[in-house]
This record gives sequence, C-alpha cells and structure tokens, in this order.
Amino acid sequence: MTSELRLNPSGSFRVPAEWEPLACVWIAWPHQPETWPGRFGPVPPFFARWARLMAESIPVRILAAGDPAVSARDSLGSSAGIDIVDVPTNDCWVRDYGPSFVLDRSTGRLRAVDWRYNAWGGKYAPWEDDDAAAQRIAASAGIPVTRSELCLEGGALETDGRGRLLTTPECLLTDTRNPGWTADEIAGELHRQLGVTEIVWLDGGGLAGDDTDGHIDQLARFVSPTDVVAAVCDDTDDPNHAPLEENYRQLRLWGGGTDPKVDVHRLPIPPARFIGGQRVPESYCNFLRLGPERLLVPTFGTPETDAVALGVLAELAPQVDVTGVPCGDLVWGLGALHCASRDQPASGNQGNGR
Repeated sequence: MTSELRLNPSGSFRVPAEWEPLACVWIAWPHQPETWPGRFGPVPPFFARWARLMAESIPVRILAAGDPAVSARDSLGSSAGIDIVDVPTNDCWVRDYGPSFVLDRSTGRLRAVDWRYNAWGGKYAPWEDDDAAAQRIAASAGIPVTRSELCLEGGALETDGRGRLLTTPECLLTDTRNPGWTADEIAGELHRQLGVTEIVWLDGGGLAGDDTDGHIDQLARFVSPTDVVAAVCDDTDDPNHAPLEENYRQLRLWGGGTDPKVDVHRLPIPPARFIGGQRVPESYCNFLRLGPERLLVPTFGTPETDAVALGVLAELAPQVDVTGVPCGDLVWGLGALHCASRDQPASGNQGNGR
C-alpha cells in the first residue's frame, strides 16, 4: 500500500461524504437479462421495492428509455417521490458510469465529473449508452459537467468529504483502462478533478467472483471521518481470507498515521455462496448511505453474518436508521446496493464533511 499527499492550492472544492445531505439518488432500471443469467425475473420487482423504500426519505430518479421505461412505469405506477428520466443505458450499474459530484466550498454549487467508461476494462460490450449517461444525468439536473480522459468507475472511489480517498491500483493502473498513465499522473488527475489531498492505494486484493478487478466499495468504506469498515473473512480456508486480511492490515497502518486518525472496524463477509458454479461477491461494505439519517445494508440470507453487519454499522452510526435490504437476487449480477445507485449531494452545503 502507498499513501500520497497532494495539496490543493486553493482548497475550494471537495467531494461530499455520502452521509451529508442529498438532493436525490439515481438508479438505472434493469433490462439486461444477461447480467443475471437465468435469474432475471426477480430483479425488476426488487428494483421497484428498493426505489419505493428509498423514496420514503429522498427523491429517486430512474434512468430508463424505450421498453425499460415502460417496464419501470408498469412496475412502479404513480409512486410518490420517484421520477423516470429519459436516458438510455446498457446496464444498471450507475455507480460506475454516473458522474462524480464535486462541491464548491465558497458557493455551495455542484459540478459533475464525467469519467471515461469502458465496462470494467472492456469486459461487456456495448457500453456506449452507459458512457454517455453521466453527461445526460448532469444535463437533466442542470449541473455543469467536466469530461476527464481518465477511465474510472465510481465504485473505485471512496471518500470522507475532507479530501481523503481510498482506492485500489487494480481498477486504475491497468492497460485495459488507462494505458500509459502512471500512478502519479492518475493521482494528479484525481486531485485536479476531485480536490482530493490524500490517496490511499489498497493492494491486498479483491473479492473472489468480483468482475470489477477489486472495487473499493466492496472492500472498505468510510462511516465517518474517523471510522472505516473493512471487509474481512474469518474462514482461513476461504480464498478471500488472505487478501482481505492484507487490506485490513494496510488500513490499520494508514489509519494510525493519518490526520485525523481513523479506527478500522472488521466487517465479516458471509460464507461462500455459488450460483451455477460461480461464486457471488457478497460484501456488506456495499451499503448505501442516504444522507445523514438512513443507511441501507445489503443482506444475503445468512442470519449470523447479516446480524453482525447490521450490528457493527448500527453501533458506528447510532443516530442513523440502519435497514437491511435482501440482495440475494441482485448480487447474482455481481453487485449490490452501492453499485446500483449514484447519490447526488445537495447544493448549498458549504461545510467540510464533518
């Protein structure tokens, strides 16, 4: 692991933390059966239930055009707080192709960053509609947008609202995403676009079955500026045990030296589960924070680890409504709640992420 410090000369902008106030949450209506081979049937009803659950406390915007828009309207009816936005997509993982939102400290205004997107290093063609979605989301929201030449997925970024960022080299320093880019050049672009001042590269490894090459939102997440949860595997015979323990070790070393110091908490993953002989990458780190008051946690039908995860997160966020959301069907698409959503911060928030 390496940690790099880069100072922003003006200090005028930052990526808000996900526990800060939100304007809305974006999701993309599922319409690609190949994403859930042989098990697509339960997925649209899951999205309908999930959208209604989120809309109890925050507006939900759903990307859908053509037949997927018809399916979404049929499934949702006239649900309050939910709008369907006419934007075509190739797949539903909007966290990865949606924009990153940056807040100007002095004005409280948002700017969107549109990264290049190529479906996790060219794994799943076509991806042209997904690559165009960030621009369309920003236009729909009336937010100015900047296009970056860096190829990057949103699930590869985890920030604390104060300029610290966690990521993994396997999702950025690859010839399939950013050929010719060095770590310093990538760090410089992240600094320019996002205002980050400290970058932590975790290189222990990702989850077995994860086709993203190791997104950080499956491995480690900030719960506050001084608390991080890290996915771990207590089964020493599981292939996930060694890489996750190495990530945890690296985070502990970093957490003791950064400012403010960060406590790192273990968040055990469920036992291995296979569908059709393929392991599914189940991690409670793929939770979705809905601003200051709610936190939705994926559960996977394993009562013991589900309960532990909910308990750990409830203890770390005592004033927050922590709710489990069954994701056993969704995760067959190799992602969960965070992967399938993109939170849009509220404008006018000029704070520092505390």
